[in-house]
Amino acid sequence: MPADLPGVTPTAIVLGAAVWPGGVPSPTLSRRTAAAAKAFHAGRVGQIVVSGAVGQHPPSEARVMADELRRAGVPDDAILEEDAARNTWDNIAKSLDLLPDDTPIVIVTDFYHQPRARVTARRLGQKAQSISPPLAGANLRTQLWGILREIPAFIVYCFRR
Repeated sequence: MPADLPGVTPTAIVLGAAVWPGGVPSPTLSRRTAAAAKAFHAGRVGQIVVSGAVGQHPPSEARVMADELRRAGVPDDAILEEDAARNTWDNIAKSLDLLPDDTPIVIVTDFYHQPRARVTARRLGQKAQSISPPLAGANLRTQLWGILREIPAFIVYCFRR
């Protein structure tokens, strides 16, 4: 739990990733969702917001993640779906709109995406912790591309209004 609000269980915000043809979660989406489910079952978070719109393939990233969470034993009343976000800024801003003010959050995303996600939360007035899924089974080329993409994206988000 965050040290600044002892006794308050944070909410996880899971940032979206690709949905493949047929509504199949990409490996990145599956790993993020599994990490959120693990945090829920360990008592690190009390509810989970899944965030992401329909991308190249339906359904929305949020819907696919919510279904994955249910299969992982997370109850419906612990899952909130935000299905309009199309980027990291929107993932966090639109998810925060679903939560009471001052709700502590834990952002669930890949390690290379954490700095941009956390600076986004700060720019939106929210201090956030973050957790990342393990890289077991992750495609090395995809991870390297993600790292390279994050460098300019981080700089842009530092100055975004």
